[in-house]
Amino acid sequence: MAGKAVLVTGAGRGVGRGIALEMAAAGAAVVVNDLGTSLKGDGGEDVSPAEQVVAEIRAAGGKAVANHGSVASSADAKEMIKAAIDSFGRIDAVVNNAGNLRDTLFHKMEEADFDAVIAVHLKGSFNTSSAAAPYFKEQASGALVHMTSTSGLIGNMGQANYMAAKLGIVGLSKAIAIDMARFNVRSNAVAPFAWTRMVDSIPANTPEQARRVEGLKKLVPEKIAPFVVALTSDAGAKVTGQVFGVRNNEIYLFSQSRPIRTAHTAEGWTPDSVAERVFPQFANDFYPLHRSGDVFTWDPV
Repeated sequence: MAGKAVLVTGAGRGVGRGIALEMAAAGAAVVVNDLGTSLKGDGGEDVSPAEQVVAEIRAAGGKAVANHGSVASSADAKEMIKAAIDSFGRIDAVVNNAGNLRDTLFHKMEEADFDAVIAVHLKGSFNTSSAAAPYFKEQASGALVHMTSTSGLIGNMGQANYMAAKLGIVGLSKAIAIDMARFNVRSNAVAPFAWTRMVDSIPANTPEQARRVEGLKKLVPEKIAPFVVALTSDAGAKVTGQVFGVRNNEIYLFSQSRPIRTAHTAEGWTPDSVAERVFPQFANDFYPLHRSGDVFTWDPV
């Protein structure tokens, strides 16, 4: 990453902090973005996390500047990219890590809670990517990494807003990969498994929940960073349009939606024939209502 400039959003804590520090260690100049908000995305007065990460990078001999804008604002996103251009003369990669949570059961979810999470995760990823796109196009290179989640890829209770945003990010990443391929710009999604303040909000009211939380505490946020750095480096130049996961020392490549069964009739379908033939034919291949914890049942390694 020597000579490259990178924007990492939500980089004041947790996964984002680890990525910013690893980017700098690999030689990149880093725009450390963090709004300094609460987990719900409220506030914004606490700007110290970004400044602290910048101080760490500079103390180690690296280059970094802090930015306190909101990814939910298109104008702020453009300022983040401008900060890279003004400070380092270029922008080579964007890591869309900023996030918030407003968990509640779907039938109890308020519109404001849905909109707030979509605005940060999904719209925020669009805003920063869109702001970087003209520079990437002009220099015929660039890398985008968007944080998805197994909550979106698989499922979780009480996260309709978060699940919609995180699965939407997969579609956004693939769209960017397709549309920007001719400009040598690549885009990938990564589902990070890490114990952060977002995960710390998971309730532990039952013995089962408590056991799950204890397992999640083993997930070190800094473990995500090496993969993200490699993905944005020249070594990842041919990797685009993919969905990955990183869980401590494990790295996953996730499948993408493809047909698994078909049903055909020469006469055309009626509601009755669908009910009589298609549903029974497909039943063995229907996906159960798994949650993320039902799929990732083994301890982190």
